[in-house]
Amino acid sequence: MNDQADLSAIYAPALPPAAPRGLCTDCGVSRMQNHKACATACQFIQPDYPALEAQVHGRARDPAKPDELYFGPHLRMLRARMANPAAGAQWTGIVTGIAARLLETGAVQAVLTIAPDPTDSWKPMPVIVTEASALAQVRGMRMGYAPLLALLEPARARGFTRIAIIGIPCQVHALRRLEAELGFEALYVIGTPCSDNTTTENFHLFLNLLDERPETITYLEFRADYHVELRFRDGRVREIPFLQLPISKLPADFFPLTCRTCVDYTNAASDITVGYMGGGGQQWLLVRNARGQEMLDLLGESVITEAPRSAGRRKAAVAGFIANTERAAGGLPLRAMPDWLRPLMGWLMPRIGPRGVEFARARLEMKAAESVLHLRQHHPARLRRMVPSHVWALLAPYGITPKPSEIRTPDAARPSPPAAAR
Repeated sequence: MNDQADLSAIYAPALPPAAPRGLCTDCGVSRMQNHKACATACQFIQPDYPALEAQVHGRARDPAKPDELYFGPHLRMLRARMANPAAGAQWTGIVTGIAARLLETGAVQAVLTIAPDPTDSWKPMPVIVTEASALAQVRGMRMGYAPLLALLEPARARGFTRIAIIGIPCQVHALRRLEAELGFEALYVIGTPCSDNTTTENFHLFLNLLDERPETITYLEFRADYHVELRFRDGRVREIPFLQLPISKLPADFFPLTCRTCVDYTNAASDITVGYMGGGGQQWLLVRNARGQEMLDLLGESVITEAPRSAGRRKAAVAGFIANTERAAGGLPLRAMPDWLRPLMGWLMPRIGPRGVEFARARLEMKAAESVLHLRQHHPARLRRMVPSHVWALLAPYGITPKPSEIRTPDAARPSPPAAAR
């Protein structure tokens, strides 16, 4: 953060400590004055996804639209990129581009997001941004817990009545549960997908396994072509196939149980979701409601959009993932792929594996299975509260069905399973 004008427009207030909670991602609610609001806001305690989606979008998921069972209510699904990619952006800068336009047009007075911590560029630091030019300083990926919602009270104390928030699913879920009592005049929610977070300290362990000089890595991205892309200070770029990542060398708790039991991978309560999963090499947009379309329209001709693509078949990949997850959840070792086979499979997967929207469907089915299997192992009593009916529908083609004790009572009408996994 070198620009003094930009620095003055980025406010990072000191935050109170988090209240101790089980299955907590430190979204920030436990740091607010009414920290007991966690009981109703947290997605890991007593979520009601159909009701929340109806509150935000005016309706729940439509069983007649199979992709809504995967990705949540949406008006449009798009493949997109900025015509002129923003320097330092994780992809091309759509998220910060929207946020900048909201500030420039006066739609909002402040954007609540995360910036790199001054002590560690990978560590997230919750900030309030009030000038569009300052958003250049918050581009890129951070890894770790970020109590973003703890900024709601400081934002309100500074007199902001129209705000935007850039958040991950657990943050957005809690925000929506508290939205009515927060009393903001306008709230714009830009969501990013998320399935697996970890502590910043754990993430450094991962970087140490990837390169002999991890301190020189400036960028990391899990891409939809089954590769991790690394960029370095000296301009080098390195691509590592997923199958050659040192996952087996990570500690068992590298990904917390919260991430392994989250069923809101696509951030269904946001106004617009911006990610990569179904983008096939570009960004992937889910415009969920009129406010989401309003935000996309702000970009005008600076964003290029097209229909998403889909290719490959997901059934074998998902079935293999479920088998490995069943072993892991039961404490058994994962089946290791022979070293000689890894380069071959790394070459084949981008060519024959699920791609585009089919890749996104595969990841949703994998996450659904992971959530159910780990809850059954670690918190079986929570299944009926945490797993909504649409998740069971995604798993039915793979033979994973709810026991009577695992069904929420009363449960919303369960949607019909999607077409058999291909």
